[in-house]
Amino acid sequence: MIVTISKAKIDLSKLVKRACHGERIIITKNNLPLAEIVPHNVQGKRMLGTFAGKVALPDNIMDEDEEVNEMFYGKAEK
Repeated sequence: MIVTISKAKIDLSKLVKRACHGERIIITKNNLPLAEIVPHNVQGKRMLGTFAGKVALPDNIMDEDEEVNEMFYGKAEK
């Protein structure tokens, strides 16, 4: 099914329902295809700890850096 963007704005919920039932919906503007409405594919659960043991962080990662502070706040007044 091909619909204009104006028609898609009006009938979005109906178009989404049709796409979920397997129908291919293409949205056009000036007869040029812009987008396609497709059903969402669940990709499964996200794996936590993917980089565990692969990335080393220095012990001083949270320490302040004077050079960086100067870039953000300017030179400290004495």
